[in-house]
Amino acid sequence: MALQPSRWQWHKFKDMFHYYIMVGLIPVSAIIFYTNVFIGPAQLEPIPEGYIPKHWEYHRHPITRFIARYIHTNPQQEYEKFMHFLDEEHQKMKLRALEKEILKKMAERQDYQAYYYRPMVNKYLRINKKVGDELYNRVGDDYEE
Repeated sequence: MALQPSRWQWHKFKDMFHYYIMVGLIPVSAIIFYTNVFIGPAQLEPIPEGYIPKHWEYHRHPITRFIARYIHTNPQQEYEKFMHFLDEEHQKMKLRALEKEILKKMAERQDYQAYYYRPMVNKYLRINKKVGDELYNRVGDDYEE
């Protein structure tokens, strides 16, 4: 008996490859065959009065109609999403221009308080100083942790 490397991995790969091809290929082939033979392509007919066709009804083949209806989004919805994106970008552009204008005016007038400055309320400053002084008096100057 001649010694040779094992071909077990190759045979296992071949078996699994054929199995998964058949698991996917047979059902898909059956669906395509049934659709083409028994359903067939759509026929053009006049649109009834007052009826608005859905976006998937514009496709000729039933599988394409199925994909357009259940997998892809409505083209009108995609358009609206794109318009919203453009509007958001336009709003950001306007805010950036306004901020640039504010910073320009601040530099021009030599302002030291920025547009986001909020003056401090003295009541809280006094309370904070009082608490700090009490801690200093209680602990002292030579406190070590």
